[in-house]
Amino acid sequence: MVIIIFSINIVYVSFFTIRMIMTLKGYRYLAAMVSMVEVVIYIVGLGLVLDNLDQIQNLVAYAIGYGSGVIVGSKIEEKMALGYITVNVITSEQSQQLPKALREKGYGVTDWAANGRDGDRQSMQILTPRKMELKLYMTIKEIDPKAFIIAYEPKSIHGGFWVKQVRKGNLFK
Repeated sequence: MVIIIFSINIVYVSFFTIRMIMTLKGYRYLAAMVSMVEVVIYIVGLGLVLDNLDQIQNLVAYAIGYGSGVIVGSKIEEKMALGYITVNVITSEQSQQLPKALREKGYGVTDWAANGRDGDRQSMQILTPRKMELKLYMTIKEIDPKAFIIAYEPKSIHGGFWVKQVRKGNLFK
């Protein structure tokens, strides 16, 4: 019984985590389908615990399964890598080598001259699918290991050539 309760809770909380992230990323209909499965698993798991409250190990299994489910759900979402990120890069090297290399790999790059505490800099803003995030970082670090990198998730994206290319499925092939 303990293993069943533990396993059910891992699955339930993983679904909960994925559904929540899908909702936040705008995948409403997919999130709704996931929630239907999630609620069935939840009711079954909770029912097993409530029917066996006289045994403390069931309650402990429920709690440990819940915590483990958060970790498993987060790992699954990481692998799914839904959505996009915007990466700001500041480099002390003022050349077109880095922007050109990134554009050749399919990234949308806007670059401009910037001023920093220690002199002139080059600043870039790059939009990419999250699944390409680590490859982007590796490419930047290969060309400029000292580059300053900040990443964040944009709430909405509209316009520009890059968005059109994403919709056509022409990037990163």
